[in-house]
Amino acid sequence: MNLTQAIVDFALLGAEWVMWLLVVLSVISIAVMVDRAMWFRGRETDTVAARDQVRAAFAGGDIGALAKSWKASPSIALQVAARGLEAVGGGAAAAAEAMHGERVRWKNDADKNLIVLGTLGNNVPFVGLFGTVLGVIKAFEDLKKEGAAGEEAVMRGIAEALAATAIGLLVAIPAVVAFNYFGRRVKVLLGGADELAHAVLSGAHASEDAKKGGA
Repeated sequence: MNLTQAIVDFALLGAEWVMWLLVVLSVISIAVMVDRAMWFRGRETDTVAARDQVRAAFAGGDIGALAKSWKASPSIALQVAARGLEAVGGGAAAAAEAMHGERVRWKNDADKNLIVLGTLGNNVPFVGLFGTVLGVIKAFEDLKKEGAAGEEAVMRGIAEALAATAIGLLVAIPAVVAFNYFGRRVKVLLGGADELAHAVLSGAHASEDAKKGGA
C-alpha cells in the first residue's frame, strides 16, 4: 500500500470523529473559562483608597494592623502590599523583595490554564479544517464509487465536512476572546499591585529618611 492510498483510506473515516474531538475541546475551553471567571472574582480593589490607607498607616504607625487586615482579602493588590508592609521593618529593600516575590506568585496563579485558551484559539480552526479536508476526500471517493446516482449523498457529505470548519471556528472564537479578556484582567490587577507596592516603598523610604534625619 502506497502513502497516497493510506491517506485516502484514513480519510474514508470521514469528519465525524473530528467533530467529536471539537466537542471535547469545546468542553475543555468552557471549563477553563468558568474556572478563571470564578478565580478572578473579588480580586479587584480600590487602589486610590488603599493608597490613602497606606499613607495613613505610615503616618500613624499602624502598619502591622493594616497588613493583618489586608492579608484576609482576596485582592491581589492588597495581598502584595500586605506582604511588603510585613517586611517593611527590615527596610525598603526588604519590602521591595517581599512584594516582588508575592507578585510573581500571584501572576503565576492568575495565568494558570490561560495557555489552554490561547492554544485552542490558535489551533482549533486548523483541527476543523482538517476535518473538512477528510470529509471532502471521503465525499469524492463516494462520488467515484456511486457515480451520478450518489450525487445527493455526496453533496450532503460535503456539507457535513464543511460543518467541521464551522464548529472549529465556533470553539476558537470564544477561546480567543476569553484569552484576551483574562489576559487584560491579569495586567490590570498586577498594575494595581504595582501601584500599591510603590506606595508602600514610598512610605518605607520616607520612614528611613526620617530615622536618618533624627539620628
